[in-house]
Amino acid sequence: MSLQEQLNDAMKEAMRAKESLRLNTIRMIRTAVKNAEIDQRRSLEDAEIIAVMATLVKQRRESAQMYRDNGRTDLAEKEELEIAVVQQFLPQPLTDAELIALIEQTVTELGASSLKDLGAVMKVLSEATRGRAEGRVVSERVRARLGA
Repeated sequence: MSLQEQLNDAMKEAMRAKESLRLNTIRMIRTAVKNAEIDQRRSLEDAEIIAVMATLVKQRRESAQMYRDNGRTDLAEKEELEIAVVQQFLPQPLTDAELIALIEQTVTELGASSLKDLGAVMKVLSEATRGRAEGRVVSERVRARLGA
């Protein structure tokens, strides 16, 4: 079942169960996907939909942090609940051990030895970790590995 079909089914279930937060969040995801399809003038594949949803999660995390910094915990909690709904459709996140192993494998395959090789390593890793790990975290780990 494609990700689009999963989203449609989940939306129907949320409607039947009268779960307004879940329904609104799924509608938000579908709207973001539709906007990306319009921009690219074609239907998106599952990997591209995952990238759109990863962006939505990142935006929600930033918003939640801003709300917390400004004392609006109610809005921050709403953003975090939306993150939880979006993450249900994303692949399982990588554990630290899996991420480190993936970084080691990529560094070895590319023969990377210094920070000069950061771009090449990140190019490969960004594809492999899309939707499963935050780019910032991956970048920090690669910098630490190449800088050592």
